[in-house]
Amino acid sequence: MEQFKPKIALVGLGYVGLPIAVAFGIKQPVVGFDISVEKVNELKSGIDRTGEVNLKDLQSTNVEYTADPSQLTQCDFIIVAVPTPITEALAPDFTALKGASKLIGENLSKDTIVVYESTVYPGATEEICIPILEQTSGLKCGEDFKVGYSPERINPGDKVHTLQSIIKVVSAQDSETLDKIACVYEQVVDAGVHRAQSIKVAEAAKVIENTQRDLNIALMNELALIFDRLDIDTQAVLEAAGTKWNFLKFSPGLVGGHCIGVDPYYLTYKAESVGYHPEVILAGRRINIGMGKFVAEQTVKRLSQLKTCGASIDVAVLGLTFKEDVPDLRNSRVPDIIEELKEYGVNVHICDPMVESIEAEREYDYTLLSMEDLPKVDAIVVAVAHTKFINQKVSDFIALYKNTGEGVFIDVKGVFDQSVFPETVSYWRL
Repeated sequence: MEQFKPKIALVGLGYVGLPIAVAFGIKQPVVGFDISVEKVNELKSGIDRTGEVNLKDLQSTNVEYTADPSQLTQCDFIIVAVPTPITEALAPDFTALKGASKLIGENLSKDTIVVYESTVYPGATEEICIPILEQTSGLKCGEDFKVGYSPERINPGDKVHTLQSIIKVVSAQDSETLDKIACVYEQVVDAGVHRAQSIKVAEAAKVIENTQRDLNIALMNELALIFDRLDIDTQAVLEAAGTKWNFLKFSPGLVGGHCIGVDPYYLTYKAESVGYHPEVILAGRRINIGMGKFVAEQTVKRLSQLKTCGASIDVAVLGLTFKEDVPDLRNSRVPDIIEELKEYGVNVHICDPMVESIEAEREYDYTLLSMEDLPKVDAIVVAVAHTKFINQKVSDFIALYKNTGEGVFIDVKGVFDQSVFPETVSYWRL
């Protein structure tokens, strides 16, 4: 179709929304809206707390950052990228999505296209979002405005698989709108777009992408549980099995964050609403949720075998974020390790150079220490494989032990070479 160049707005300037706003802003003027005045002021000052956009792109992009929703009235293509977490009951939490839809509806101009990127269950865009847009705007969807869905595929911390290099799935309520949405995204997505058959298909594609990964990691975690009882090194087994051409190379580990650890619940929630109880998906979730407790138990088990442990046991937990080299604390599974260690009466000291202390206090009520300020400990748990930790000399870790280099070293992701540790260190990995 002819080049379609609407005035674009991004609603939600987090890990997903900001890179999209900046990418479009390099091509044309964009309105970047967020309800957080603090975040908007930071971005106006060239500060990206997510670390997803480099300073050069942030400075060269033509994005008007604002917390004023009336700015949306001048836009005729609105992309919604707000968080969709889960509740404590493991049900979808649409608070932000509903709030964004209400705010957009109150400032919706006729002939606007609204594209949702937030993860939802199949059917949610049409069942939840469209009615709110209609009610608050007084306009009729399909006549006065159109709606589409394009699932986000942003991978926090990944500088290779970016918005531009990942094929973008797009969908819409009719073919004409689909053409327009595809045309807009093709301006910034070099890898091209895939036109989904319907909005529900695109929604379902998003949740199964992460559900599939969750299940594959759950299988590796279950294997780690089995091999631990058999006294077999799981990673050595995976290396051997990985020599076969069709073996899928997944690794055991903690599964947190706002995608893999969340999206499966959106699918299982919808499945149960139509009378089907998922078994495999939920079984995988249970295994992955339990891995933090397992790591803590293995730590305590090895501590109990140390002859030099005193009455007061201290453990350093290195890393608090859900993933290496990102500052995002949302849905991290590291607190599972920390809280389980505390249940055993262990004194836990936490270090994470990627996280601001105030964020750790606000999210988990944890006090963070620098590597230099850590006390002498009996065990070190490298829970998150931040580059700063990987680049530490083994001698630096050894120097942290209370008793002349004797202690426990828990390498959750298996990023260190066990052979470089002295025999006085009890090394363990998933």
